[in-house]
Amino acid sequence: MITLLLMITLIILVGGLTRLTDSGLSITTWELFVGFFPPLSNDKWLEYFSLYKTIPEYKEQNFNMTLSEFKIIFWWEWAHRQLGRLIGLVALIPLIFFSIKNGLWILKRYGIIFILICFQGFIGWYMVSSGLVDRVDVSHYRLSIHLVTAFILLSLIFWNFLKLTSLGKNQVSFKLISIKFFLFLIFLQLVIGAFVSGMDAGKVYNTWPLMGSAYFPDDSKLIELLNIKVFDNPSIVQFVHRNLAYLIVIIYFYILFKIIKEKNKLLNKSLVIIGLSLLLQIILGILTLVSGVNIIYASLHQINSILIILSTLYLLYISKYKKIN
Repeated sequence: MITLLLMITLIILVGGLTRLTDSGLSITTWELFVGFFPPLSNDKWLEYFSLYKTIPEYKEQNFNMTLSEFKIIFWWEWAHRQLGRLIGLVALIPLIFFSIKNGLWILKRYGIIFILICFQGFIGWYMVSSGLVDRVDVSHYRLSIHLVTAFILLSLIFWNFLKLTSLGKNQVSFKLISIKFFLFLIFLQLVIGAFVSGMDAGKVYNTWPLMGSAYFPDDSKLIELLNIKVFDNPSIVQFVHRNLAYLIVIIYFYILFKIIKEKNKLLNKSLVIIGLSLLLQIILGILTLVSGVNIIYASLHQINSILIILSTLYLLYISKYKKIN
């Protein structure tokens, strides 16, 4: 579980950098098995490059790209896919081994993890395929599914890890529905964040706290918030992403107030971690905006969301049951 947790974290990091470097469309075929080995000859490199030249991203955006430049984006996407294959093996081999050794209950309990990993691979190709015809980027909706599935997988692995530890002895009798609501908002923010990334919405307004000279983007209208295609508007998507962050902070302080009032000291550590990671997330988000989406700030902004989710899951886990005496 720890190995899978670390590998999922790594692939989220590499996946984010693959998106930030516009590398995700460099391999235009699925290559479920044959893509295990990278190009080993110049002819093979030219073959991959010629396939890339057929898609809109090259024709409309990267038509001056050289083979050397192509190799850079190719390696990012290849590394991302390789990590996915390795994660599948790391989940499958122990699943088979322990099912044979300890019984089929292992398969029933942990098989969903391997199924989700396979599903994630399919969603990854479903996302890539949306950028091969009629557009220079992948669909931001499919990107959001791909990202959120990764975080669901990460959460499932971490939750199962917690159940395998002795942390249950420290669980306290504190059931607060706002913790679950807080976690829901974090996942919702991941969806909106994927929209921001998929549409390069972070480059539309690079000022904070205002968007340009106003709180609401001046190139949009409030009535557009009720439009069914509201999430196709980069300015409004950035606006929603900002304001959802403010709501998340408000809910955090509500939870903090309730727990301090109840004097549940066992929950303090996770609350401090969540609070510090939220503060860091806000700082990184602002730096990402004002820097015009600097790749380092943007990548750290995404990775820090892992800490927020895992620390929130830990808080939810230890506050779920009555304390064991």
